[in-house]
Amino acid sequence: MKTRLTIAIILALMLGGCMVGPKYVKPDTPMTPAFKEGLPDSFKETKDWKFAQPGAPSLPANWWEAFHDPQLTALEKEAIAGNQNLKIAEARFRQARALIRFNRASEFPTISTTPSVASLRDSPNQPYFRTPAAPTGQFVLPFDFSYEIDLWGRVRRTVNAAREEAQAVSADLATAALSIQAELAFDYFELRAADAQKQLLDDTVKAYADALQLTRNRFEGGAAPKSDVAQAQTQLDTALAQQTDIGVQRAQFEHAIATLLGKPPAAFSLDAAPLRPGLPPIPVGLPSQLLERRPDIAASERRVQEANEQIGIARAAFFPTVTLGGSAGFEGSSILNWLNWPSRFWAVGPSLAQTLFDAGRRHAGSDAAIAGYDAAVASYRETTLTAFQQVEDNLAALRILENEERQQREAVASAQESLQIFINRYEGGVDNYLQVISAQTIALTNERNEIDIQRRRMDAGVLLIKAIGGGWTTSDMPSLPSLRKG
Repeated sequence: MKTRLTIAIILALMLGGCMVGPKYVKPDTPMTPAFKEGLPDSFKETKDWKFAQPGAPSLPANWWEAFHDPQLTALEKEAIAGNQNLKIAEARFRQARALIRFNRASEFPTISTTPSVASLRDSPNQPYFRTPAAPTGQFVLPFDFSYEIDLWGRVRRTVNAAREEAQAVSADLATAALSIQAELAFDYFELRAADAQKQLLDDTVKAYADALQLTRNRFEGGAAPKSDVAQAQTQLDTALAQQTDIGVQRAQFEHAIATLLGKPPAAFSLDAAPLRPGLPPIPVGLPSQLLERRPDIAASERRVQEANEQIGIARAAFFPTVTLGGSAGFEGSSILNWLNWPSRFWAVGPSLAQTLFDAGRRHAGSDAAIAGYDAAVASYRETTLTAFQQVEDNLAALRILENEERQQREAVASAQESLQIFINRYEGGVDNYLQVISAQTIALTNERNEIDIQRRRMDAGVLLIKAIGGGWTTSDMPSLPSLRKG
């Protein structure tokens, strides 16, 4: 009868248990109407300029394939398979999933056993009671049972916090992958821009060598002074130095790509190929969609909810802990009567533990949890602000660079026309060679600027793709139900 009453009381306590602490409400950000009136329906820098048509499909997961560069696609696949930072992020995700199972074990009873066999001899001279000096046996096979009744939600909140951390770490993995993919594409286009500069300087060196030969011929024919030859030689030597200097940049980007692939630089090389300018359409979407497309924002928001769980865990410490414990087994004096039915023993019952004085430790823990939550909210909002800044920065860069590239293309055409005019006038004896050198310098500078603007546009396109989250969405993050078993 007493046992049934005890069980009934325990079940009533379990059913009546509650979770202390605040319920989670997703915090507002500076881009949500509840935080600031008038959520904009488009990004500021897309005004009067659209990089992709409205309603365009979102970026695919393999967004780099839109550049139609087989070499880049092959490198991206290698990076996904071999990058060491990605392996670190993936291992941390597996660790986070394992911690769910670790914390979830507290939802179940703990059963243990400590069997022992001993021969005992009591002293016959012990006070008060005289005992025989003959040794006796002690054979014990106990099974201990312990279960914390989660009245205040401490265990449930701990498990929930582990699941939310696992979600955040999965988003961290996506962030790491996106960063590595974007860095690889960035370095690849930088390297190809260096190849384009090298090709331009190769052609320039050849043209300057022809110009030097022209001045020598005119000098030997008495039609030009020796200074023309010296000026042409200086121009050629300067171009050769610039040609050599490009090799430093190219080598550094090639080494960086090797590291991203998880290879030593000595084991990797790329054949030279000039940059092929041309950006694919990039569907930027609406500002309200960005919160669902950036894995770093999703990770930050998940850690806000995790911090909210920590407040509940800290508040549960103010309430008593109820534990159901028990032990049962067999105890005998010899191996013959060890497992006999009369040798059985058992004990079961609840226990309550309540801290009466801790010098403010629990209050400090609660205050720390609240401060941690406030910090997580601020970090979440700062992450969203940074994300919007990155999108706006690269939208502005693409819009401005598009106009600048068109202007620079016209400047290159004018410089080349001017150079040809001065060469013709020099050959006709109308102008001196200084005019040719000046025109050569202006033409080369403009041609190099054109390649540089093309490089910057490609880089800005990659950075914009990274800023809008690549092809990731929050639906790619493992759901809480899928993490229920860790």
